[in-house]
Amino acid sequence: MPLPLQIERRFAALGLRAEDVEERFIRGAGPGGQKINKTSSTVVLRHRPSGTEVRCQAERSQAANREAAWALLCGKLESARAAERLAREQTREAERRRTRQKTRGQKVRMIEAKKHRARIKATRGRAHGEW
Repeated sequence: MPLPLQIERRFAALGLRAEDVEERFIRGAGPGGQKINKTSSTVVLRHRPSGTEVRCQAERSQAANREAAWALLCGKLESARAAERLAREQTREAERRRTRQKTRGQKVRMIEAKKHRARIKATRGRAHGEW
């Protein structure tokens, strides 16, 4: 059964292939009575390369659950990709902040602090006593 065009576009935008997704139909569980327990309307999708898995039994219809499961899978993969990109950006930004040059004001304050510390140490003098 072909995927909706919207899902195909989302997968293409992520650079993923629909062939990498394992699709299974299983019997549902929980409230719903005899109908939910007899039919295989629950859809389980697993993206093999990432190991991401979604399960959907929101509707009574297998086709509706299938479409919802594909949308959920796309959402999960998109958010994982966004989190990965954000982590890379944060690492790059932290490295940039760590290695950037000090401003003129920072240098002046640092030198003044060192001179102040040197004046304090200079007043200490040598230790006296017998050794």
